[in-house]
Amino acid sequence: MPDICNKIAPLPVLTRASAKGKVVNERGQWNNKIEFVLSVAGEIIGLGNVWRFPYLCYKNGGGAFFVPYVIFFICCGIPVFFLETALGQFTSEGGITCWRKVCPLFEGIGYATQVIEAHLNVYYVVILAWAIFYLFNCFTTELPWASCGHYWNTVKQLMHNCVDFNNESIANFTNPYATSPVMEFWERRVLKISSGIEEVGSLRWELALCLAIAWVICYFCIWKGPKSTGKVVYVTATFPYFMLLILLLRGITLPGAANGIKFYLYPDISRLSDPQVWVDAGTQIFFSYAICLGCLTALGSYNSYNNNCYRDCIMLCCLNSGTSFVAGFAIFSVLGFMAYEQNVPIEAVAESGPGLAFIAYPKAVTMMPWSPLWACLFFMMLIFLGLDSQFVCVESLVTAIVDMYPKTFRVGYRRELLILGMSVASFFVGLIMLTEGGMYVFQLFDSYAASGMCLLFVAIFESICIGWIYGSDRFYSNIEDMIGYKPIFFIKWCWKYFTPGICGIFLFFLIKYKPLKYNNVYTYPDWGYGIGWMMAMSSMVCIPLGILFQIWKTEGTFREVKTFFFIIIVSMDIVCVLYNMGCLFCAA
Repeated sequence: MPDICNKIAPLPVLTRASAKGKVVNERGQWNNKIEFVLSVAGEIIGLGNVWRFPYLCYKNGGGAFFVPYVIFFICCGIPVFFLETALGQFTSEGGITCWRKVCPLFEGIGYATQVIEAHLNVYYVVILAWAIFYLFNCFTTELPWASCGHYWNTVKQLMHNCVDFNNESIANFTNPYATSPVMEFWERRVLKISSGIEEVGSLRWELALCLAIAWVICYFCIWKGPKSTGKVVYVTATFPYFMLLILLLRGITLPGAANGIKFYLYPDISRLSDPQVWVDAGTQIFFSYAICLGCLTALGSYNSYNNNCYRDCIMLCCLNSGTSFVAGFAIFSVLGFMAYEQNVPIEAVAESGPGLAFIAYPKAVTMMPWSPLWACLFFMMLIFLGLDSQFVCVESLVTAIVDMYPKTFRVGYRRELLILGMSVASFFVGLIMLTEGGMYVFQLFDSYAASGMCLLFVAIFESICIGWIYGSDRFYSNIEDMIGYKPIFFIKWCWKYFTPGICGIFLFFLIKYKPLKYNNVYTYPDWGYGIGWMMAMSSMVCIPLGILFQIWKTEGTFREVKTFFFIIIVSMDIVCVLYNMGCLFCAA
């Protein structure tokens, strides 16, 4: 295949990749390997490890879920994780300019990742605002969601329709209109949720203050680049493990914990015949490993040229999955206790996502002695888990912009001002999610802007670009130049065949459209779905538009233009073949 990557002039070669021994001091580096490892660990080990993986494992056959999970871990997780980290280290560039250097034709991949990241920066921090609000409410002798009779309870609930956990078993309460105080606190005190996205309502100023606190913390964590980030992660990346260990030890000592752990791990092999189980495993890998976001590329770009990124990536991937596995014991031991206390099956209390963090677990701690203490520890863990994921994402986006315009932003305090401007802008955009109708907007962002469909789409083109266009053998030689040896050959096969093939198959399942509903009840208006699809397409369209733009601006003969279109057609053919494979797989 012609060396199409060199037909478009890349950036001036100013990196350690081409001139070893020359350190680009003005860009910055990690002071040591520990800072890099902790920064990546803080980014990839986040809320999804605690509130999504354990539930998916229980939902999809317990121990049997590890079969598709391990397959995706080996064929997609590690290869793409290593690809992005090694690419950043080799080029010493952020999420956009790294692709411009290795293959300018596919520079749109970088723009796609940064658009996804920009969306993520706006809505992910909202979860931190909720967690901070809950944490403030933990400093009391009695948790406000543990009993009824507060001003946010409705009149009907004050007429004994609200079930007090401390005084009555829900299993023995037969009023069909009854609700729980923890649900009342979440919907009527925290969110003050409206009836739909059409009714935005007023701004929740308490939550806006919590959001401002989250952004101030994020700003000062990254305002000096690797110098500040590398120090902060010593706390933010390790403290959640300390909290998780405490919650785990507390959980396994509770009555009913064994039943919860059994439901978490008991294998149901028959579930493996359900394609949705495999889709859940694949999307969990992409979400939890922060791939296709440009974060790993940015973090890897601050490494020294000869850092053994291959060994680091294998270790970090194992650490991430191991953390998810252990978190399942901490969560399901408490849910087992909760089911035991209420005398209900565990299916009735198992939740994922915000439902686990702000409803199920807060409900469980009200049944424990010293409940404010355990609630405080839990929400502190959530804040630290989300905090380092958030500020590393912001740092990655800043790195991408600064590397595109180094002469502009590496002068004086312009980089700090850029971070400040991005933080302020993201704060004001995020305020829409803190209105009375903000939860509906949040779900649109969560389901479309950074969806599994977008990540799989980007992963396919990343693999095609490195595996076929730039050349997997060529990239292996670059890696050998950095670390002194070539990685196992299987990873190269994954870049060329397994990763794009598997991603293409499961992209088909995600494309199958199902109308989004909030709480399985509220259906969004058509314009709401339109906004969601616009957010999803805003990232994916960057890749084809980037290819067309590079062809349009590049001078060359007619034969060279035909070569460009040949590459595009081959890439599109590969995507179409993968789509057809998905159709056949679904039909089977």
